[in-house]
Amino acid sequence: MTTTRAFLTSLIFVLFSLPGISAAQTQSQTPTQHPIVLHAARLLDVKNGRLVKPGEVLVQGERIVEVGASVKHPAGAEVIDLGERTLLPGLIDAHVHLFLHPGAEDLQTVQESVPQRTIGALLAAHDDLMAGFTAERDMGTEGAGSADTAVRDAINAGLVPGPRLRISGNAIDILGGHEDAIQFNPAQHVLSNATYANNKDELVTAIRQELKEGADFIKIYETGPDSVRDGKFSTIYQYSEAELSAAVEETARVGKRVAVHATGEPGTLFAAKAGVVSIDHANQLSDETMRLMREKQIFAVPTFTIFDYFADHAATPAQAARERAMFELHQQEFRKQIAADVPMAVGSDVGPFPHGTQAREFVLMVKFGMSPLAVLQADLMNGAKLLGWDGQIGELEPGYYADIIAASGDPLQDIGVLQSVSFVMKGGVVYKK
Repeated sequence: MTTTRAFLTSLIFVLFSLPGISAAQTQSQTPTQHPIVLHAARLLDVKNGRLVKPGEVLVQGERIVEVGASVKHPAGAEVIDLGERTLLPGLIDAHVHLFLHPGAEDLQTVQESVPQRTIGALLAAHDDLMAGFTAERDMGTEGAGSADTAVRDAINAGLVPGPRLRISGNAIDILGGHEDAIQFNPAQHVLSNATYANNKDELVTAIRQELKEGADFIKIYETGPDSVRDGKFSTIYQYSEAELSAAVEETARVGKRVAVHATGEPGTLFAAKAGVVSIDHANQLSDETMRLMREKQIFAVPTFTIFDYFADHAATPAQAARERAMFELHQQEFRKQIAADVPMAVGSDVGPFPHGTQAREFVLMVKFGMSPLAVLQADLMNGAKLLGWDGQIGELEPGYYADIIAASGDPLQDIGVLQSVSFVMKGGVVYKK
């Protein structure tokens, strides 16, 4: 056993000795050798927007073999009867922060060590998986460098339970930008929560470093700070179109993509012109930006849950009013984006609010104008494309990974049932039953 594996094994023992974590989940997460048949009252055909009644899935190893109202029951198959529940693909959260927890973000990045935050990230990944999220995109470690590489690799090795992860390492930001800690005594030289890059050359250098340390994609902060004055949204851009284009070109050189934190114009337009893969938050998009996103199939990831949480947990009434105004404008703009047929994916920005609770994002997207089916297709089909796993996850189809959940009720009628997922399988391994 290598030193690294020995350390991880010891860490796992400590982690899963904590209350609320099953001892069975400390075992190596490998699929059973015998086939498994899942049976339930309903099964969601997400592509065609219909329910199959009843629904069955035949799983062998980590893959789906057959799907339908009735499937083969091979000799020796284990049958799991989920009763009056709906089978559907494992959920996808395209915008998470495993290295954050509720509380002052700047303080936790300063006061907590990277090892401490990594332990927290492992627990967060566990909570998200138990909530039915079998795949996620971690949008920056907020100052913990490439520690998310270790979390991803431990999950992939079957050492700890967690979603499939696409990780970005530290996000990239300008000096004094969105994630640069500016509220502390400057004489203390508090580090930014992101990696500095102030021009094209520095962007390329930062990208190469992130990729060297294991990043699956690059996260760049393109706008901030944000404000609302006289009912109008305003934000400052951080990188020019030319700078973002250089970042996209360098990342594409090795077959990877750039995602941006971008809340409004002109930064959102610069990002769309540069050809990023997603514009996250997307509070404000011009007609030209929406046209480009539609033509280039650039995903908007609205992250309503974080705005809702900040409005409800503001420190002062004045701050609550500002957050609520921002949230309401975001809702109005979202309806315009739906009408303009902007491609959508689903991401919650979980971290500043508790991990495992982010299925509220589905409820809010329906509340603000999308149908339950459209939200599910945005999450599962578009999410799979955004994470680079299209043809592998996001649908219950033969040959796909056996990432399967079950929830009571009909999510096409009440998407809120996804807030209480009662069965979770990832890669043919049952984590919650």
